[in-house]
Formats: sequence, structure tokens, C-alpha cells
Amino acid sequence: MKYSSFTIIKRIFNQARPLWPQLTGIFLLNLIAAPISLLQPLPLKILIDSGFGKEQLPAYIGFAFPPSTDPVFGTIVLVVAIFVILIAFINNIHAYIVWLVSTNVGEKLVLDFRSKLFNQIQRLSIAYHDREGTSDALYRIQYDTVAIRSFLIGNFASFVSSVITLLAMVGVMLLINWKLALIALCIIPILMFLTRLSTVRLNREWSKVKVNESKAMSVVHEVLGSLRVVKAFGQEEMELERFAARAGDAVKSQVKVARVAAGFYFLAGMVFAAGTALFLYFGAIAVQSGSMTLGDLTLVMAYLAQIFGPLDRISKNLNDIQSSLVSVDRVFTILDKEREVPEAANPLPLARCNGSVQFDQVSFSYGEDRKILQNISFEVNTGDRVGIIGTTGAGKSTLINLLMRFYDVESGTVYVDGKDIRQYKLADYRNQFGLVLQEPVLFSTSIAENIAYGKPGATRKEIIAAAKMANAHEFIENCSNGYDTLVGERGMQLSGGERQRLSIARAFIKDAPILILDEPTSALDVKTESQIMEAMERLMQGRTSFMITHRIDTVKSCNIILHLEKGRLVDAFRNEGGDLLEKKKKQLLEIKI
Repeated sequence: MKYSSFTIIKRIFNQARPLWPQLTGIFLLNLIAAPISLLQPLPLKILIDSGFGKEQLPAYIGFAFPPSTDPVFGTIVLVVAIFVILIAFINNIHAYIVWLVSTNVGEKLVLDFRSKLFNQIQRLSIAYHDREGTSDALYRIQYDTVAIRSFLIGNFASFVSSVITLLAMVGVMLLINWKLALIALCIIPILMFLTRLSTVRLNREWSKVKVNESKAMSVVHEVLGSLRVVKAFGQEEMELERFAARAGDAVKSQVKVARVAAGFYFLAGMVFAAGTALFLYFGAIAVQSGSMTLGDLTLVMAYLAQIFGPLDRISKNLNDIQSSLVSVDRVFTILDKEREVPEAANPLPLARCNGSVQFDQVSFSYGEDRKILQNISFEVNTGDRVGIIGTTGAGKSTLINLLMRFYDVESGTVYVDGKDIRQYKLADYRNQFGLVLQEPVLFSTSIAENIAYGKPGATRKEIIAAAKMANAHEFIENCSNGYDTLVGERGMQLSGGERQRLSIARAFIKDAPILILDEPTSALDVKTESQIMEAMERLMQGRTSFMITHRIDTVKSCNIILHLEKGRLVDAFRNEGGDLLEKKKKQLLEIKI
């Protein structure tokens, strides 16, 4: 683990600070459990000593009978039975309240923790997600965050309650027979020693479980996200084998955890058994000698069982505690990651930029051996249309990612409106871009909500106007519920051309000064492409536009052409009237763009 257990526990309590009053309430409710537990063996002692034996009724029951009367056996049994029901009623009412309060507080804890992690993960850089993928993040959000509830409401609360109950019962036993109480006390240091031995191994094995479970989940995520490809190539069996292999590693890790935990439980159980045997032996001798009554022995034996109960719960909670600490540690590891695209100390606000862009000797790499861009320099004026061409892997998308500040440059500077983009407030800066991708990204909501994603709070009139500008209004009207039609997961209820037009409508409604078009017409039929190009022509008017494409004809409307190859800018020219592009076309075709 990255942090010590003490550090993690301290941070858990800091995380739960807003809910401290409610957690204190749960703590106090758990304190009540101790006296309730002390009451439970009393009816049996009364029945044995005063019902079957000749002992006087205890004062807390005897006051109900007149001093001159000698309660008959039937009356004592009836009183004892009522006493049992009363104790059970109190115990169940207490459990009911604890359950309701714990559920309410526990769900709030998880929601807050999960929201904080989700916020951090979506704000981490694209580079982080490229390295780590999405499956591990999903596992941490969905499963690891629950551990804060398990620890605070389940494990820690149970631990506190068990300790208090343990101390209370040991105190009562010391009053009844201090020699027998010492036997119970001798068990505690032995259990502490066994606990220490197993803690380190459980911690290590639970870490392996979490990693292997996350890897198994990554297979599921990949397959479900690429189901058409899996089916098309008939690779269901291969993917099943891959999942079974990853899940098998997780099972092996779980078995190792179970082996360590079972070994600990076995040794702890034998210690409990030895303690009970000694207790019973010396207790029987004490009754035989007359130094204590049979009822007292029964009461002390009941308390002993309840002492072993908290000790047993503490020992068995150890496994859950280690699992919770490992999970919480995995969450804190993400929360502590520094963002690779940091906010400036005193960022400049940016309402709306003019749209001039300059790259000055910009270089970038994904690692020491992966140099992507090298010394890229060019300048774009407000309103220019820039076509970016080059073979696959030339660095076209990386250049745009640097412009949008998904990554920060390794060296050199990117300027917008004459200022280093790192000086701007990040949220304000990214709000200057409209984005239309090769694979349109839609969310599983309605058509209207997907268009309004570019401008939260947009009116229906604005949504319809944007759809008309994107040549999307007609097909939307023909949908079953018009603008309220649900598009399905990733928009799969719509065709590729329909999804692309909604993406363009989203860019229209955002009305950003800089437009990014990444292969927007690839894989479309001629008629659909014509409609898309017409909509994009309207969209690009008055905006600085960058169009990435493999197709030379697509950039005819661009007045600046940037040609990238192997991370270098091999050519940059103005395409005034298209003549120069025609002259370059043969050369560009020869390198098989």
C-alpha cells in the first residue's frame, strides 16, 4: 500500500468530516448495545437461583413483590418470561434504529466519496486515461468507494461497540469472580499477537485481489464496447478464455486471502476453546466449593460467551478491515494524483477569444522513445480555415490535442490571441472550442439533450435552430418522438450520418470561436457527405477552423494547408483559390495520405 494504515484511517475520518454529527449518533447508539448485552443473561440467572434454587429475588425484580410474600415458582417463571420479551423488544428497537441511521449515513458517505473520485478522474489528463484505460477507473468508482461505508459504518462501528461491550463485561465478571475474569483477560494479548501476524499478509493479498479483479473487468468493458467486432470475427470463445484467465487470477488471489484468514480464524477459535475449557473447569470447582452459586456461574459463562463474541467479531472483522483499507487506499491514490495539465497560479479569464493561433517550436512526446511532434511552428489568423493532412501517425490529432490543451507541450509554446494558452483559466479556454469528431459522441439521452450539451440550458427554439443549420431538423421530425427521441447508448439508434449531424448541431449551438473537425466525413455515403459538408460550410463561417483529414478533396475549402509527416511540419502553404493545392495534389498523393 502507498500509505500506512494509520494514515488511511486518519484520511477516512477527514473525508467523513461533514457527517461527523451523524457518525457520532451511530457511535452513541452503539454504546447502548453494551448495557443491552449485559441484560440478556440476567433472566436465566434469576430462573436458576430464585426459581429452581432458594436465592432471594434480585432487588431490581424483588421490589415488585410485597415483602411478606414468597413468590411461587409459576410467578417467577412468568416474570422471567416477561423480562425476556422486554429485553428482546429493547434490543430489536435499538437494532432497527441503528439500521436506518447507518443506511442513511452510509449511502451519503459513499455518494460523496464516489462523486469526489469521479470528479477527479474526469479532470485527469487525456494522457493518464490513455495510459491506464477506463476499466480500472470504473472499478474504483463502483467498488472501491463503497469501502468507506464498510469501514466507518460496519467495521469501525462494530469494533468500537465490541470494545465497549468487552470492557463492560470484563468489569462485571471482575465483580462476580476476579479469578475467572483473569482467564478471559489472558486471551486478549494472544489474539493481538495472532492479529499482528496476519495483518501484513492480508493487506498484501487484498491488494492483489483488487488489481486482478480490475483486470478481469477490463476484459468485460473492452468486449462490450467492441461487441460488433467480436461477433464479426467470431471471437466469442477467445474472449471468454481471456476473461476466464483474468478472472481466474482474481479467484486465486481470493483463495490466498481465504487461506490466510481461515488460518487466523482457526488459531483464534482454538484460543477461545482453550479459554472456555479453563473457565468451565475453575468455575465448576468454585460452585462445588460454594464460593459462587450455579446461577452466578451461568451468568459468568454467558458473559464469557459474550466476551468471546466481541473478540471473535474483532478478529473476523480484520479481514474486512484490510479489504476496506486497501480499497480506500486505491481511491486516495487517484485523488492525490497531480493533474498533468495544471491550472495556472493566477489564470487569466477568457470570455471569448478572437481565434488567432500560433505554434512556436512546439515539441511533444508520449515517452522518451515516442517523439510525436518536433519543432512545429506556424501561425493562423482569426477566421482562417486550416486543413491538416498527413499519413496515419504523423501527429495530426496530437497537434489538435495540444491546441485544446488536453496535453501540455514538452517544449515550445502555443499562443491563442497572442498569449500562452497555459496562462488562461483552463475551463474558460476549453470553452473556446467546438468539436466535431470522426466518431460522433452521443449520450444515452434525448436528441434535444444531446444538441443542448453544447449549451446547457438552451431553449427548444435554440435547439431547433441549431438542428436546422446542421441539416438535421428533417430527420429529427421524422423520429418517433421528435426531439424527445432517445438515441440509445452512444447514439446507436441513429445512423452514422444522423449522429454526425447532431454533433454538428451541438457545435452550432455552442457557437465557439475555434472549430475542430476531425475526419468528419469519413465512412459516409456521397449524399450524406454532401449534406454534412454543406452544414460544415455554414458552421465554419466566421470561425477559425482546423480540419483533420486523409482526403485531399475535403480541404479544398481551407485557405491554409499544413502537411505533417513523422511528427514534422514538412509543408505549410496558403491555398488562395485552390490553384496551389492542385499543384501539390500529385505530390501529396504519392505519399499516400
